Amino acid sequence: MADFRVRVSTGKAFGAGTWDKVSVSIVGTREESPPMPLDNLGKEFTAGAEEDFQVTLPKDVGQVLLLRVHKAPPALPLLRSLAPDAWFCRWFQLTPPQGSPLLFPCYQWLEGAGSLVLQEGTAKVSRADHHPLLQQQRQEELQARQKMYQWKAYNPGWPHCLDKRTVKDLDLNIKYSTAKNANFYLQAGSAFAEMKIKGLLDRKGLWRSLNEMKRIFNFRKTPAAEHAFEHWQEDAFFTSQFLNGLNPVLIRRCHYLPKNFPVTDAMVASVLGPGTSLQAELEKGSLFLVDHGILSGIHTNVINGKPQFSAAPMTLLYQSPGCGPLLPLAIQLSQSPGPNSPIFLPTDDKWDWLLAKTWVRNAEFSFHEALTHLLHSHLLPEVFTLATLRQLPHCHPLFKLLIPHTRYTLHINMLARELLIVPGQVVDRSTGIGIEGFSELIQRNMKQLNYSLLCLPEDIRTRGVEDIPGYYYRDDGMQIWGAVERFVSEIIGIYYPSDECVQDDRELQAWVREIFSKGFLNQESSGIPSSLETREALVRYVTMVIFNCSAKHAAVSAGQFDSCAWMPNLPPSMQLPPPTSKGLATREGFIATLPPVNATCDVIIALWLLSKEPGDQRPLGTYPDEHFTEEAPRRSIAAFQSHLAQISRAIQERNRGLVLPYTYLDPPRIENSVSI
Repeated sequence: MADFRVRVSTGKAFGAGTWDKVSVSIVGTREESPPMPLDNLGKEFTAGAEEDFQVTLPKDVGQVLLLRVHKAPPALPLLRSLAPDAWFCRWFQLTPPQGSPLLFPCYQWLEGAGSLVLQEGTAKVSRADHHPLLQQQRQEELQARQKMYQWKAYNPGWPHCLDKRTVKDLDLNIKYSTAKNANFYLQAGSAFAEMKIKGLLDRKGLWRSLNEMKRIFNFRKTPAAEHAFEHWQEDAFFTSQFLNGLNPVLIRRCHYLPKNFPVTDAMVASVLGPGTSLQAELEKGSLFLVDHGILSGIHTNVINGKPQFSAAPMTLLYQSPGCGPLLPLAIQLSQSPGPNSPIFLPTDDKWDWLLAKTWVRNAEFSFHEALTHLLHSHLLPEVFTLATLRQLPHCHPLFKLLIPHTRYTLHINMLARELLIVPGQVVDRSTGIGIEGFSELIQRNMKQLNYSLLCLPEDIRTRGVEDIPGYYYRDDGMQIWGAVERFVSEIIGIYYPSDECVQDDRELQAWVREIFSKGFLNQESSGIPSSLETREALVRYVTMVIFNCSAKHAAVSAGQFDSCAWMPNLPPSMQLPPPTSKGLATREGFIATLPPVNATCDVIIALWLLSKEPGDQRPLGTYPDEHFTEEAPRRSIAAFQSHLAQISRAIQERNRGLVLPYTYLDPPRIENSVSI
């Protein structure tokens, strides 16, 4: 006979408690005990409770290896008739007759009747689990998860995704919480109701004037959106958005002018000033290029029965001396120069130049929404999430490290496949390139995608933008990358004492291999590794995953409404073709080119929702689910949190001196995971 004390912690979320009966079996090196009920007087397992139970084992099971948790419906017929009662268990603590307490982290929902097997909380790679029962448990856990979370090909040439039809098919461990789900639909409902009451969602015609557009601008306001409204026509604001707007990833240093962009010295002399030339500025490194060539020939949509249009512009920019503003030099709206593709200049007529800049902003919308946001910041994080669930057991140190950065990602991506990128929904109804254009862009970009693009330091170096002033996405992003990398390096150092340990971790290698095959479609040209050989490579890889699932998504998602609230700053569609000559643009023609009223409102509502976390947030570095139980990783977590707080203070201090503060990468504003 052996008496154990069992302490159980239930989550605090709405619905976390249960009426069901819970029992435990203790699995030891000698044998497994029978199920022992956890039953005190009254109701157990209420939300937020920590409760103690005494259990007596009929025999000595030996050294404790595992805890098997059983959940069954209550005995009372009235309670049994209710719907299956889910329970969110945080952890079990098992105190043997002699020895120290053993902590078993859980942090999972148990739905209906069933059982769950938990290992003691010490993080271990597979080679560290020597007992056959522990090895067997790891394999059985992964087999169950691989059966639950399966892959499917959503579209040809896209990363694979979760094989579920709707969010209703998801289990509670990957679904939005009740509160987050309710807030999401309340926000959506209020936004649609407001637009309906204003009579804008049903208007298929043109805007009557720029002044009329202010009606929708009053829908919701932010300081950044108001700044865009006040400055959208200014050249300096136009160029600043390439650095700190919603798509700060395309600008690159121009070392030579593309042959298909024949800008001449005479064209740009008024901006460059006397005593210099294009060649001289190229040699100085003061010219930059934004090329939307991937949009060339892309499929376009039909909105309200009217064909829409797209352009594939090239924009040449000039960094004025000192810390002067970045200025636009020239815009060509196609990849094929010639009489029908003029080069637009700041010295052109006001409406010619404004229309050319607006075509560039429309290209930014298409590129950003299909690639920077959907592909890079949603579809790839879904791949990282699924591979983590399928290939890393609960006790693996990388599972413990990564699972907070996968929270709600599968839910929001399922919502996107239900409400955004399917026929009849927003992308189909109201964007200039539609679902087919999105899909074509993703297919094209998947062939170009490379590892360096996903690793911020390499991306900054590759684009040659290390020293361009006022690039706060780069400055803040590099600080956060450094903090994440240092944190990851410490965790890897604890559990992988040598490169051989990395090579020998079959679960880690299976995780990397599955990301390569399902996410990057086995394309060796991508440079994405299919295996990892060193600790240094592992640190870089895991840093890349965490950064893209948190900071990168925040940088390219949180500002969507700020950029589009004043629609002419980021039009989702264009109703007239790009101009083929100069001198013909007018105010009336400009307005006629912009998207219709209903499409404008449709997209603005969607981007407002996608820019606003619906509650239940966990900022970067916040880990209330304590998967790590040892002191060493807990010290690393505390150091990481301290480092992020230091970065936040520096960002806030800098922002106090800026006319338009850059807040998207302030750590308290960054969600741990892609959850909206």
